[in-house]
Amino acid sequence: MTTQCFSPGQINGMTLKNRIIKAATYEGMTRDGAPTEALLQFHLPMAQGGIAMTTIAYCASEANGRVAQDMLYMHESIRPELSRIVKTLQAEGTKVSGQLSHCGYFTKNKAYTGKQLLGPSPGRNPMSLAIGKLFIKEMGQSDIDHLIESFVTGAAFMKSTGFDAIEIHFGHGYGLSQFISPKTNQRTDQYGGSLENRMRLPLQVLSAVRAAVGDDFPLLGKISMSDGVEGGIDFDEAVEIAAMLDAGGIDAIICSGGTSSMNPMLMFRGDSLAEGLRENESNPLLKFGLKLIGAKLFKVYPYHDLYFLEQAKRIVERVNCKVVYIGGTSSRKNLDTIMKAGFDFVQIGRGLIFDPAFAMNAEKDENYQNGCTHCNRCAGRIEHPDGVRCVIKDPQ
Repeated sequence: MTTQCFSPGQINGMTLKNRIIKAATYEGMTRDGAPTEALLQFHLPMAQGGIAMTTIAYCASEANGRVAQDMLYMHESIRPELSRIVKTLQAEGTKVSGQLSHCGYFTKNKAYTGKQLLGPSPGRNPMSLAIGKLFIKEMGQSDIDHLIESFVTGAAFMKSTGFDAIEIHFGHGYGLSQFISPKTNQRTDQYGGSLENRMRLPLQVLSAVRAAVGDDFPLLGKISMSDGVEGGIDFDEAVEIAAMLDAGGIDAIICSGGTSSMNPMLMFRGDSLAEGLRENESNPLLKFGLKLIGAKLFKVYPYHDLYFLEQAKRIVERVNCKVVYIGGTSSRKNLDTIMKAGFDFVQIGRGLIFDPAFAMNAEKDENYQNGCTHCNRCAGRIEHPDGVRCVIKDPQ
């Protein structure tokens, strides 16, 4: 029996052959800001396995927008290889999106050229001790204008290289999220205080990107429904954040949660990331830091299927744009539940890393159950020279 999940859907005129999208999970397969053949080979089996669209993770808007030096950033010299990867994936009948992001102050990028870390408010970022920096300088208007322009040029570049859609990252503690969250934004000017003010920069970015790519180009936005820390974004405020992005012209909202900088396990659930990250971290200072505070940073959230469902349903009820569910989709039954709850699409990360043919297998088998154990050892490999892979299916 074919359910809604395996019927075509649309996002701003872009037709997707079904409702399953590969989530943006950092692959660890770019080198010094450039894509590699390994990046293509990571996404290719998923494209061949029946997903409607895959998402190339963390496409930084500029060189200083990278969390780490190897991360992809949008610049002209990567155009031939990036275009080749996009076209090869599209030839499999899969659309290709790219996650456009900026780290803000959350960086350990050894190639960072700024004199100081820049963020919405003064503060400290201990991770940046790895590159000899600690203190965050409050961004002035010229810094804000530069950030907006970097998103504009990054988006225009991505469209010109052949991407079918762009996912703007408004969540997980990165640059735009740092302005949205009251935990990291203590400003008293037009960019701080009320939610309207804290959303000013993200909405300016959305408006500027929309102008750069045109009204008929699909734009998705990933948000954190909760920072998972006291004083941060909560589920109630997230509903209004989604409504403001909807009113600002976003085509689809991805309802995620947690922060990479403050509480990453809220988005992952399952086994802690700490051990895997520590094993693969090359910087001695950061390796020691993970040993020292790993248990505090990586809190325990037992895994259960569809762990964001109830909170995300509130966003479905609030907005008019398309809504994409993410978080603990492990079976055909889960897919059916998501569709019945009113979501338009679903993003899957670890389940597709475990079984690249998730979509094809779930369509054929009403009793399909993905075998991912949520050990999170795949994500712990983001610093490994060979990048992310499922250590259960491919222990090597």
